[in-house]
Amino acid sequence: MPELHHQLIVELGDRSYPILIGAGLLGSQDLTGYVAGSKVMIVTNNTVAPLYLERARACFPGKQVDTVVLPDGEQYKDWQTLNRIFDGLLERTHTRNTTLVALGGGVVGDMTGFAAACYQRGVPFIQIPTTLLSQVDSSVGGKTGINHPLGKNMIGAFYQPQVVLIDTDTLTTLPPREVAAGLAEVIKYGLIREPAFLDWLEASMDRLTALEPAAVAEAVYRSCACKADVVAQDERESGLRATLNLGHTFGHAIETFAGYGQWLHGEAVGTGMILAADLSVREGMIDRTDYERVVRLIRAAGLPERPPETMTPADFRRLMAVDKKNVDGRLRLVLLRSLGEATVTDTASDAHLTSTLDAFCGQRPA
Repeated sequence: MPELHHQLIVELGDRSYPILIGAGLLGSQDLTGYVAGSKVMIVTNNTVAPLYLERARACFPGKQVDTVVLPDGEQYKDWQTLNRIFDGLLERTHTRNTTLVALGGGVVGDMTGFAAACYQRGVPFIQIPTTLLSQVDSSVGGKTGINHPLGKNMIGAFYQPQVVLIDTDTLTTLPPREVAAGLAEVIKYGLIREPAFLDWLEASMDRLTALEPAAVAEAVYRSCACKADVVAQDERESGLRATLNLGHTFGHAIETFAGYGQWLHGEAVGTGMILAADLSVREGMIDRTDYERVVRLIRAAGLPERPPETMTPADFRRLMAVDKKNVDGRLRLVLLRSLGEATVTDTASDAHLTSTLDAFCGQRPA
């Protein structure tokens, strides 16, 4: 049996759970200890199923393992697709003792977790993320939900898994675009909390884009450790956890404008972090040299640096107004107080925001 490279605990009292990280874990790690009843329902999509479904089944010896296979894509993170999970559970007479298993990327993980929170008022679930973005971010922390045409992730619940199993070997089947999207969230951790990690990323980006195993394992571990620490301190995003949304207010606006699935989440967040860094300069928090470091990292990861060409400042403002962080109609943004320290503010100058949006929308540089 492959050895675990790392094990972390998300400390949430009696709802604490482990994150198991290693190569070759899928199919060799027995997860039945995290299953209370006799039935398991694996939820995956039609891209991941041919690659990893049988290996996931092998993690549950002696259990009845049923499956729901969803279409692949952010555009399917909606009520209609969510109901396919409920249909599968009801058709196969799954009870309150069942355990749902999310096998896939962030869309599968978010929807499976939300289904688990809702089905018979709550059943256990397990996360088996297979993309870099889901391994370092969405599978950890219990945020679940679906999109609405007017806003991303606006309907959901905080609902923690029983265990997160991260097999870094699954990353070898990802296309380069998906790897880059995951690296956006990795970069985020360095920018908001870990200056030493930021230095390491600058030195290691070539190894990460090439999926060099040791570098990937280190990036996944350090990202998960950062998020686990934040979640343990602020599970429901009343303060500190909101800093994990660096770039997300701008990024979610891009995703909604472009149409879900046209821009990958990490691509939109990467561009969003550049906009947030630019606004941070205008607010006098970081200097232009710091901003250029952010841009170089985003560029080195292979991420887009500007929003869609047809997106206007008015589009940004309209879509950013529908953001979960906003309170009493006030726009709340995550900005960089320094490289390695983020802050949530609702007092950013509207004139500075206008300047940032004007600088990145419309006419492209020659």
